[in-house]
Amino acid sequence: MEPIMRADIAAFGAGRAEMANAMIEQSGMRVRPDRNRGRSAGINPSGRFEPVSRHVFDDGWSSLEELPPFKTEVQVEKPRTIITRNESPDISFDRSINPYRGCEHGCVYCFARPTHSFMGLSPGLDFESKLFAKPDAARLLDKELSKDGYQPRTIAIGTNTDPYQPIEKQYRIMREILEVLEARGHPVGIVTKSALVVRDIDILSRMAERGLAKVALSVTTLDRMLARTMEPRASTPTKRLEAIRQLSDAGIPASVMVAPIIPGLTD
Repeated sequence: MEPIMRADIAAFGAGRAEMANAMIEQSGMRVRPDRNRGRSAGINPSGRFEPVSRHVFDDGWSSLEELPPFKTEVQVEKPRTIITRNESPDISFDRSINPYRGCEHGCVYCFARPTHSFMGLSPGLDFESKLFAKPDAARLLDKELSKDGYQPRTIAIGTNTDPYQPIEKQYRIMREILEVLEARGHPVGIVTKSALVVRDIDILSRMAERGLAKVALSVTTLDRMLARTMEPRASTPTKRLEAIRQLSDAGIPASVMVAPIIPGLTD
């Protein structure tokens, strides 16, 4: 058998991409570029649990030209609990918190996109433009941590949605969560793509002095244009590296998470 060369793999990949694009065009799922400026998803298919599927098509009356760009919409979600638990041996933590549902960073490769289907929304543009905030998160957290028999272990934040995505500037849910964790002396591990994390250096540095806080910033590439394409509303790679420097200077354990590694783009 002849060895498979990189060029063969590239050609095979290009062929599959061409086929996928043709299927998308035929299905009418593609969104006009001017409507999704600043977003990574070019399609907005119906959620996988929806009984019907809606497709955009031009009926000849120029109505598509009247459709506005996708704007970020935020709804308030009121969950009964805020700590999510798992028992998987493949995951390094057994509990996590997601202050938001959906993520405005809009990383094109995000594994959490399909979870928007549980809300009857699309994993495409809906995931990065129709968001849910949980303003009761800190109160619920304090209630859960005060229960008899609770055994503290590191809570992971940033596992399914970025806690420092742009809407955090307004809602400040993550900061309120940190205030509860500091008061309770509870350990936390944070993953983010946002330089906004430096806003909370005051709390994180005090927690770090007690060995309670660590932060990882995800840096997939140093190429600014590539990052803007893959992660359109996340902080630039330069700002993320600067955030790591500031966190480290403040005595907060900070690291880089290089993931995902995308063959042919970031490897």
